[in-house]
Amino acid sequence: METRLEEKIEEEVNRCPSCGSRKLIFDYDRGEVFCSVCGTVIQSKLMDQGPEWRAFTQEEKEERSRTGIPLSFSIHDKGLSTTITNIGKDAFGRSLPVEARLQMLRLRHWQIRSRVHSSIDRNLSQAMAELDRLSDRLGLPSPVKEKAAIIYRKALESGLVRGRSIAAIAAASLYAACRSSSIPRTLKELAESSIVKKKDIARCYRLLIKELNLKMPVADPVKYVAKIASRLGLSERIQRRAIEVLRKCQELKACSGKDPVGLAAAALYMACVDEGEKITQKDIAEAAEVTEVTIRNRYNGLRKVLGTPLSGIPRKL
Repeated sequence: METRLEEKIEEEVNRCPSCGSRKLIFDYDRGEVFCSVCGTVIQSKLMDQGPEWRAFTQEEKEERSRTGIPLSFSIHDKGLSTTITNIGKDAFGRSLPVEARLQMLRLRHWQIRSRVHSSIDRNLSQAMAELDRLSDRLGLPSPVKEKAAIIYRKALESGLVRGRSIAAIAAASLYAACRSSSIPRTLKELAESSIVKKKDIARCYRLLIKELNLKMPVADPVKYVAKIASRLGLSERIQRRAIEVLRKCQELKACSGKDPVGLAAAALYMACVDEGEKITQKDIAEAAEVTEVTIRNRYNGLRKVLGTPLSGIPRKL
């Protein structure tokens, strides 16, 4: 009976009381609902359920829409919970009474406990905080941090974190995200910013690759040229020359199995030699954080493949 009564009320609202037509027009600018057949005004105080702002383009609509922050895997609860701050003031800026402040303090404690009530939530809270700290130290963009958070969550679901350091798995996940996104960051740089050793990060990284079946792209030595050159203050001409050397080396299939950082440093040294730039192997080794022996071996290998002068690489002024 109640269902039939609700359907009858809905039919009366959506039907013109004068002519019985269902062709109603909702005019939110005037706040009216009237019949398009006979013109009878059915309701004159219609409430607009839409936003109070206006947007004329899709960009303005996306900027002004207020739907809350999007889901983020880099937050342990994905950003769906609320936060009670410890300000102690109301909306008008007045200080709260002592009883209200004590009550808000208790609510804040229970709210924090409810967010990390399980061991998985506590684990994610520590790991996401470590990922956020490492990303800030290394200057990584948000998509890389999101990808690292997804990798860590997969590792947690697979039981790979149990019995291992949270910081090591988090650092390994971030390194895997950098490798998959072709971001030039080395294990040594990650270990310097992390609280765990390079060997532990490398061990956890190999574990993630094996157990999660991650496919990592081959590191491109061209990605490291700009970073090493910026530390040495080399010109754009030297960088372009080094990139041409590496491209020619890749065409000849002579870069396989070599450290990309060492290849980039050797290509820069070769470009400096060919362009008459005075720089030592020691300076490039310190900027690239490799040994002089590595640069010397890679340089001799590139000279053996490309020849002296560089064959197939025209000099550009």
